[in-house]
Amino acid sequence: MRTAFVGLGVMGYPMAGYLARSGHELVVFNRTSSKADAWCAEFGGKAAASPFEAAENAEFVFSCVGNDDDVREVLLGSDGVLAAIPAGAVVVDHTTASANIAREVAAAAASKTVGFLDAPVSGGQAGAESGQLTVMVGGENDVFERAAPLIDCYAKATTRIGPAGSGQLAKMVNQICIAGVIQGLAEGLHFANKAGLDPAIVIKSISKGAAQSWQMENRWQTMVNDEFEFGFAVDWMRKDLAIALDAAAENGATLELTRLVDQFYEEVQDLGGNRWDTSSLIARLT
Repeated sequence: MRTAFVGLGVMGYPMAGYLARSGHELVVFNRTSSKADAWCAEFGGKAAASPFEAAENAEFVFSCVGNDDDVREVLLGSDGVLAAIPAGAVVVDHTTASANIAREVAAAAASKTVGFLDAPVSGGQAGAESGQLTVMVGGENDVFERAAPLIDCYAKATTRIGPAGSGQLAKMVNQICIAGVIQGLAEGLHFANKAGLDPAIVIKSISKGAAQSWQMENRWQTMVNDEFEFGFAVDWMRKDLAIALDAAAENGATLELTRLVDQFYEEVQDLGGNRWDTSSLIARLT
């Protein structure tokens, strides 16, 4: 397929790489052009000077940028993807953003007879680099079926949740759940330390029961060792939780724990942990 990828950050760079390895013809754009040049040196393809140029002849355009404003700029701007993409093509946005911007882009795409999917991902940088992402998708089913084989190049699980915006709402659920799990794990490890227990023995025991989680299996040891210079940054998590809290204010959901954990992450930022992994919640307890 003739494809384009807009946004070559820690997620987009390897995701675009998997598309190239799968044989798709890629044009890439990144605001820092040196990163696009580096990607082309590694994977081939062509670097574009703008999202407009990247999308001109594409059948599929993928984007993965920072926030709502970035999505609006690269997809809806005068030099953006929808200003150039041909009718009948598909745009897949992997940014974690609001459901409102997803619906806005979907409406603009529909007016140009272009398909659109909001498709935020879970799995972090490690998942992107290993091609093992989980993708939550909002959009029309026929568009999803067209795009799914390409998304599968870098995903282990791709699920259509519902209409436009549903992917973003599902990602909010994902982040709400993760925030609570990490806080519980942080408090549990903190309690074990105060009680004089060996955390390795405790985790070996409880990880075989109902307390088991990905966070427990992959983060308990770095948490007790105060190692946080990796993974999904606290700044990113607070951005995601803010999106969820804003959505809850609109739909009436009660997110008491989420709001509390967001405040705890603010304390981690105050400790200088803006770029620490989200497991650094334990740092405020030690």
